[in-house]
Amino acid sequence: MAAKNEAAPEKFSIGDTAGPYDTGDLLTPLGELANSHLDLGSLLMPVVEGGQVTVEMSATHEPEAVYLVTPVGRIGMHAFAAPRSGGMWREVVRELAESLRADGAQTAIEDGHWGREVIARVPDGSHRFIGVDGPRWMVRCVASGPAESEVQLAQLARAVLAETVVRRGNEPQPPRELLPIVLPPVLAEQVSAAQQQMSQEAVEATGVDPETGSFPSQPLSNAPTARPEPEAEIVPGGAMMQSAAATVYSETPDRAEEPTGDAYAEVAEESVTDADEATDESAASPSRGSAMSRFRKRRR
Repeated sequence: MAAKNEAAPEKFSIGDTAGPYDTGDLLTPLGELANSHLDLGSLLMPVVEGGQVTVEMSATHEPEAVYLVTPVGRIGMHAFAAPRSGGMWREVVRELAESLRADGAQTAIEDGHWGREVIARVPDGSHRFIGVDGPRWMVRCVASGPAESEVQLAQLARAVLAETVVRRGNEPQPPRELLPIVLPPVLAEQVSAAQQQMSQEAVEATGVDPETGSFPSQPLSNAPTARPEPEAEIVPGGAMMQSAAATVYSETPDRAEEPTGDAYAEVAEESVTDADEATDESAASPSRGSAMSRFRKRRR
């Protein structure tokens, strides 16, 4: 008797169902996401129409996080290795809530589309943590913004998370290990220029001679090599254009360099206006059912 064939796993295109998606389950070729998604190696994060990409640098001038600054707040995403059994987010929720309370934040837990969400309210606004368990990975979304935009930011963060794609890879990783961020070439160039500027400013401040090598510039030599950028038509306001115009700042930025509170709306609303003026009927859509499009429909 012939062995019974196992059913092939179902595959999806972006927008067919709510993500986040695993690359193994994705029907949409990754090359088609060049303008709609920011490829960060371990995950592909959809950009927001009219938004702004920012890169946070560590104290050692290395890329630490990538954010989308939107009209209602800032959204960041990280992917982690997880056990095959899943359920890691349930453990993280408890630990995260306890840690936030210990830091003085008012915390609450709400039920969202994927399960529990942790909200930390602070004097300047709120931070919402949304986690999703996938096949051997967990993705965590953090949405930060002013208190008056909390509901709108939560809707937008969920829409961005629903179109996120995770590239876990086959290498063994211990649970909770942060999957590496690999910057796309155009964004890596922005970061490299910022690294050189930060190093030069530090040299000038300390009086160290750069020729002695005691305070060398660190141009991404320890970071994974970025993959060649796919050939694609550059869409106005899309991922490649936003990457080229990214803002890079240190982990202790000046308040003028990192928009907070009302500045989120002020900075991003200007970008939205510019993007609307530049868009015409013949322009290619950044993505089918893009996160910002869904968000705008909810607000109507």
